[in-house]
Amino acid sequence: MNRREVLTITGAAALSIGANRILGANDRVRMAIVGLGGRGSNHLSEYLELAGADVAGLCDVNQAALEKSQATIARKQRPKAKEYGDMRKVFEDKDIDAVSIATPNHWHALAAIWAMQAGKDAYCEKPASHNPFESQQMIAAARKYSRMCQIGSQSRSMPHKMEAMQLLKDGVLGKIYLAKGL
Repeated sequence: MNRREVLTITGAAALSIGANRILGANDRVRMAIVGLGGRGSNHLSEYLELAGADVAGLCDVNQAALEKSQATIARKQRPKAKEYGDMRKVFEDKDIDAVSIATPNHWHALAAIWAMQAGKDAYCEKPASHNPFESQQMIAAARKYSRMCQIGSQSRSMPHKMEAMQLLKDGVLGKIYLAKGL
């Protein structure tokens, strides 16, 4: 099992309704996915493969994205998810245990904070926030509301990137004296 698989599984477990309740073997996490574009579609596919997750909600302002995601759920022969056009309605829904946030970047922090205020655990795409202040507010909300909040870091766990990093560490490219990031 690679790091990405472990993070996916443990991330779902961490979103397991929080610290106030320990999940039993028969419990399931009822997930809502907020933002159904490229990354959100990937989140949907990943959660549909997790045995302990039910995709119970889909949220996007784009009706076509909702329809496409419902079709993905139907192809996997899973129950239809509730649909929302406003993420605040997801957070109000007592039937949703956790949210997976794949909105445009500038919404990540606020969506995660709103989710935690509503008693939901949150998995949030990178970047976590627009600036350090927003990140500090996310941490404060997680602590205040006793919620889990995990930020995605898949780029670090992709097999080809892990292999490249190992090659660097092993000195295959020689001594690295300059690196530039764009």
